[in-house]
Amino acid sequence: MPAKKTKSTGKVKIRGDKELAENLNEKESRFMVQNPIKRVIKINQFPWTEKQKEFFRIALDYNTKIVFVDGPAGTSKTLLATYCGLQLLNMKAVDNIMYLRSAVESSDRSLGFLPGDAGDKLRFYNLPFLDKLDELLLTTKTEKLEEEKRISMFPVNFARGMNWTNKCIILDEAQNSTSKEIVTVLTRMGEGSRCFVLADPMQTDLRSENVQGGFEHMFKTFSDEESAAMGIYGFKFTEEDIVRSELVKYLIKKLGEHKK
Repeated sequence: MPAKKTKSTGKVKIRGDKELAENLNEKESRFMVQNPIKRVIKINQFPWTEKQKEFFRIALDYNTKIVFVDGPAGTSKTLLATYCGLQLLNMKAVDNIMYLRSAVESSDRSLGFLPGDAGDKLRFYNLPFLDKLDELLLTTKTEKLEEEKRISMFPVNFARGMNWTNKCIILDEAQNSTSKEIVTVLTRMGEGSRCFVLADPMQTDLRSENVQGGFEHMFKTFSDEESAAMGIYGFKFTEEDIVRSELVKYLIKKLGEHKK
């Protein structure tokens, strides 16, 4: 993302789109989760693109429940979902952001045994979320949000048997999740929860031919009008939406052409 930032007042503020921000602030009173923590989280603002603001309109809408987000590397999928989670906390739409991903390494060769307890091992998988929080938080420390139980991080295989009410769930790197794992996460959702399922199908790390990723099937299944009426959407970024760097945009575009 570009480095330029502006300060936030705590109200929902979408840089470059005053009308969208005002509309979201009007809806804020409809949420009002009973959360004893009143402190507003101050969030950094970036010069969002029109496509990113289009995503915000869907992701932060009162009626939205699930958004399947398909996009190549560098389209800020995790940053956008984390940003929305922080806005939803401020809007009192949710009381916790839950970050989940499958414990699958992004390499053709395994690192093998990692030292430390379960928390230490999983910390490596949570780094993308923690990095995005560092980018977005103006004054609040990540550790403070953990202490207040406003953010939490789990591997997907901890989900079974859970019931998540009033949560913002971010299922990251979902191209590495099977259909069964994605269904397990989505069927944990109770009242007041919403989920962002993020994936880049080009970067699957599932090595076994017997294990198939479930994201693309889910994206196609729920990208219809009937699903939209239930608050379930599919949202797609392309290589034209890459903001990480011109180099990454070129690499992804060239690889896509070669694949065809």
